[in-house]
Amino acid sequence: MSARAVQFTAMLGPPSVARWADRAIVALRAIDPSRAGSAQQGYRFARDRNEAHFFQRIPRLSPHTPSASLKDVRISRRLTSLTVTFAVALVGCSSSPEPGTAHAPPSTNAHASKLPETNLETGFTRIIAGAGDSVTSIPGSASAQYAYRFRQIDPASDRFTFQDRELSFYFRPRPSALHFQVENRQNRPVWIDWDRSTWVGVMGTEKIAHGTTRWSDRYGTQSSTQIVGLQRYSDYAFPISSLVDPGGSDQQLHRLLLPEDQSSIQYVNRVFGVDLVFRIDDRYVPYSFRFRIESAVPR
Repeated sequence: MSARAVQFTAMLGPPSVARWADRAIVALRAIDPSRAGSAQQGYRFARDRNEAHFFQRIPRLSPHTPSASLKDVRISRRLTSLTVTFAVALVGCSSSPEPGTAHAPPSTNAHASKLPETNLETGFTRIIAGAGDSVTSIPGSASAQYAYRFRQIDPASDRFTFQDRELSFYFRPRPSALHFQVENRQNRPVWIDWDRSTWVGVMGTEKIAHGTTRWSDRYGTQSSTQIVGLQRYSDYAFPISSLVDPGGSDQQLHRLLLPEDQSSIQYVNRVFGVDLVFRIDDRYVPYSFRFRIESAVPR
């Protein structure tokens, strides 16, 4: 006898209502003899066990009782209807398996469920939205355990700058991304061609992602960014393989460029950078920049 059968039959109550259940089970035996027996057993067990309790709480209603009112009669009919309903339900549930714990459905985000462990060659588990720049002198988030020191090695510069006749650059390497600012020094527009530009890091050369790149852009094309004459443009860049599926939202989720825990010291002397391609007039001009991690020290 299943636990659900006992649970249903325990609600049937006093003998005045139980008589109707007995009649219902007789009818069910004619419909399905193989199941009516277990339903009757469950009902009888619960009735015998709880009869006294329900008898005290629910009075036996009789049409000969002087105090019986129309409301009592309606209650009796409702209880009778519920009794028959529960008895019918026993036929379907008496042989059903015990209820178990519901398990969560499998994740539809296969990429997020298979994020790699913190590893120099495969990426990092900490996920962030966007890559806000920091104005502090020490790169990294406020909760970082380690702080990095970077150096621009190609073209070499202690101030992370470079300029020529056309453009002026300023860089701010951060564990989240490589932030930069470009100034158009001429009075005519130029364009950053993101599809021609690349990221260079520990995984080799790959497509580059920037501030407006989303998960859906991984295998598509990215629109070029125009910088009008004598104006500045600020953005950030990171490898497009660091993007993480946002699960239907429009957020830009990606892994950190560099970890900020004890594994930071493994990245000392590593080199990364970008090859940014600009369309100037009718020419495509590449600008290559490389940075080295000089140190990683506890904060």
